[in-house]
Amino acid sequence: MQAEVVLYDGFDELDALAPWEVLDGVAKAVGDLDIALVSLDGAAPITASHGTVVHPHRALSERPGLLIVPGGGWVDAGAEGARVQVERGDLPRAIAARHAGGTLVASVCTGAMLLAAAGLLEGRPAITHHSAIDDLRVAGARVVRSRVVDDGDIVTAGGVTSGLDLILWLVERLFGAPLAAAAERELEYERRGVVWRAATQRTPTPVA
Repeated sequence: MQAEVVLYDGFDELDALAPWEVLDGVAKAVGDLDIALVSLDGAAPITASHGTVVHPHRALSERPGLLIVPGGGWVDAGAEGARVQVERGDLPRAIAARHAGGTLVASVCTGAMLLAAAGLLEGRPAITHHSAIDDLRVAGARVVRSRVVDDGDIVTAGGVTSGLDLILWLVERLFGAPLAAAAERELEYERRGVVWRAATQRTPTPVA
């Protein structure tokens, strides 16, 4: 499987690098997983929301098996970040194209707003950082009170640290529970909250 975490100026470091680190460890164990930090052009260094400068491994692939979209810069409406990416439109269009091609798309925190801008969350269960819940609802998503929301081909997570719960769930879903448990032990992290799954629940619980 080819898995990618897409970066953009203003992304939140923890949203992106925590899932990437977990998948990098999984790749060493399974052998058939290629994980990379990517951007739209794959060339210019990316400056994250807290000032970390990251050089992407490559450009976003045409059809990765898994694409993880971090948040950052939505609420503070700075010069860069998820809100600016929504206004520009290039990244949401790229996300929509990958999803249409069969890519499993996952978001952390306000990365869900990029998925909404891509037209992927209309009428679908999803979650984001608590500060963007109203924006997510206005964008057409069915907001669910859960740390991770798995709707099959789209998986969303709440704020920041929930990215660890999201990626550990995806490791379990894609590679099996024993490998996910091993990753938890390596991280010395215990998963929190509930994973809402479309396969086991019919009606999302709305956020009040």
